[in-house]
Amino acid sequence: MEPIKRVTAPTLDVLDALLAADGPTWGLLVIKATGRQAGTVYPILERLEQLGWIESSWDDDAERSGPRRRLYEFTGDGAVAARGLVAARADAARAAARSTGAVRPTNRPVAS
Repeated sequence: MEPIKRVTAPTLDVLDALLAADGPTWGLLVIKATGRQAGTVYPILERLEQLGWIESSWDDDAERSGPRRRLYEFTGDGAVAARGLVAARADAARAAARSTGAVRPTNRPVAS
């Protein structure tokens, strides 16, 4: 598995969507989960596969009408690396919120 040379927000969104999926998932579900365009998601999926982060296969559900779906899932090393990148993004967001003084809302009443 090769490292990702340039980690972009869309790439992190795709990684996050694949991590959230329960097993192999197809591109359209990744598009819906990320809110990104197909022209953004599919090249990222292709790049991740070339780097060895994910594997793809064709869905063989003969009872389903329509075109075959290409299913994507992480390799073992890819899942570990993706979790690390997604966690790093979350850590960076929390650090940025602290440095700008942004406070997470709580359910506690405000004392006056």
